[in-house]
Amino acid sequence: MIDRSVLIAASAIVFMIGLCVSATAQSFETRAQYAYMIDAETGTVLFAKNENELVPPASLAKIMTMEVVFDAIRNRRLTLDDEFVVSENAWRTGGAPSRTSTMFAELNSSIRLEDLIKGVVIQSANDGCIIIAEGMSGTEDDFARVMTQRAREIGLERSVFGNASGLPHPDSRVSMRELVLLARHVQTTYPEFYAYFAQDSFTWNKIRQRNRNPLFSMNIGADGLKTGYTEASGYSIVASIQRDGRRIFAALGGMETAKERAQETRRMLEWGMQAFERKTLFAADEIIGEASVYGGASGSVPLKATGQIDILVPITNPERLSARIVYDWPVTAPVEAGTEIATLKVWMGETLSQETPLYAAGSIDKGSMYRQAVDALQELMLFWL
Repeated sequence: MIDRSVLIAASAIVFMIGLCVSATAQSFETRAQYAYMIDAETGTVLFAKNENELVPPASLAKIMTMEVVFDAIRNRRLTLDDEFVVSENAWRTGGAPSRTSTMFAELNSSIRLEDLIKGVVIQSANDGCIIIAEGMSGTEDDFARVMTQRAREIGLERSVFGNASGLPHPDSRVSMRELVLLARHVQTTYPEFYAYFAQDSFTWNKIRQRNRNPLFSMNIGADGLKTGYTEASGYSIVASIQRDGRRIFAALGGMETAKERAQETRRMLEWGMQAFERKTLFAADEIIGEASVYGGASGSVPLKATGQIDILVPITNPERLSARIVYDWPVTAPVEAGTEIATLKVWMGETLSQETPLYAAGSIDKGSMYRQAVDALQELMLFWL
């Protein structure tokens, strides 16, 4: 008997989209070892380089820490006015004695959660992360397990977090792709909190520190998110810019200097804004394809998206687009209209550029006993082939 996933793959419907005429290599190059960039609205992948390689997150882990905090506030488990006590561990490991990025929290003092959030997001405060972790979960180790569990819940399948701060830890690993997905999730899910990432500076204990994001001084529309550095991972960044009605998210890692990080990130974001144009693949309510239905009054169900499907394509050096409808085989009756059935996957050249859920455009009732028997026999024969 063969693996059922082979049959699932075989049931996909493949077709070509005639927007472009030739396939070419990616036209942009970067000195970053790892990079991933998407258009926020359409989800189009604009650039990818070693995007699935797992690397130490450095301070980029703090974005996941903030996601856990924002989720707790959204679900009323915390408020911005809650206060957490600065333990000796937090003070010594991430505070002034650590000689790492810190908000200089005083030992045994109590700090409002909102001030801790600002310290983490703006100053990249390691002490702020540990204070939050201990206040929410008792220990930073327990909080890190919550981070990893929460990462799975929001669709990050491979990222693992060993601590809240991103300080070197043998278990911590992320990919540029999942960091971009995390940034997009934070921006769309918590718009009321996302503004913290764009704040220019923060003063704590009479010490004013500016945001470490080098893009803020470039006047390119940057409004987030975080920079990071460790000897193991080099200089890295997760960035977002919003300009001319568009938003782009990017993650870059493995650069040699802070200057190189700033220059490469700006080049990539500017290229992403200028080198693409938007095209419509399918209109709203347009039937995109169909999925086979077994045991139904009809042998197939039409599929559509929830709205118009657009994609960003290069203005010059266009790449050929191809698409595939993928679903778990078999789809069994009855099927209700609006049920998520499949995914439309679109490739630009060899890069998986976009994925869009597809839903049943109509209902399919169960078929007659004869139809169900015939379909069951067909399914059995295909499964054992």
